[in-house]
Order: sequence, then C-alpha cells, then structure tokens
Amino acid sequence: MFTIKHGDFSDARVIALIRHHFEKNRAVTPAGSAHVLDISALQRPEIAFFALWDGDDLLGIGALRDFADGTGEIKSMRTADHALRRGVAAAMLRHLIGHARALGLKRLYLETGSFDYFAPARALYARHGFSECPPFAGYHPDSNSTFMTTEL
Repeated sequence: MFTIKHGDFSDARVIALIRHHFEKNRAVTPAGSAHVLDISALQRPEIAFFALWDGDDLLGIGALRDFADGTGEIKSMRTADHALRRGVAAAMLRHLIGHARALGLKRLYLETGSFDYFAPARALYARHGFSECPPFAGYHPDSNSTFMTTEL
C-alpha cells in the first residue's frame, strides 16, 4: 500500500531522489531543453511537492505548480529505479490531479521530453487524459519538448 505525503526536504532519501532526477534529466536532455527543477526551485510557495512511500521505502516524487490563474503544471515526476513498473507514477499522477482539483484548478499542463527516453512518460500522461498542446507559461517551441494538457 502506497502512502503519499508532502515531501520532506530535510530527508536525505528525498534529497537523493530529487538530485538523481535532476542529474538524469540534465544528462539525457540537450542543453537548453531541460526544464527540470532543482531542490531550491521545488521549495517555492506555489509548488506542492509530494513523496510516495511504501513503509520507509521512498518510491517516487512529484510536484504541482499552481499558476494562480486556475491552471497548474505537473513537475518533477520521478519513480525510484528500484520501484519501476509498480504503478508508482500512476499513483503519484492521480494524487497530483486530485490535489489540483482540491485547489480548484480547471486545467493542468506539463512539459516532457519528445524523444524515446520519455516515451513511457508521454504514454502515462496520455492514459490519464493528457493530450499534446502548444507551449504554455513562458515555454517556447522546442523539438526536444512535448507539451501536454488536460481539463479537470
């Protein structure tokens, strides 16, 4: 049974997974196209950050940015390598969508990579109602990015 709670930025396991996410995305994404957030960016007031646990085992992270205009953005979705194919990402995405609805948001956006490494992420988002859209919130067209949205 998974437990999802606000992420604790003082927990070394959480910090390690955020850093892994940041470093991996920077490593696989061409310069100038990576929009991954570091630890300090995740601590902004407009971002709700969550961690998914199985007991004391950290399995994943995810965040929701509230644009304060009725829309938000999914950020920093990551499953720990040892927890892949266990439904962690789907559980976190459902949680983030539910949190967005609780905040009264009407639309969610996200940006992910357009190349093969990110194909599983794009498929997950599509299964949960996201479809491709133009760039949003200051993003610019980029052949390395796929922009997606869903109405809540």
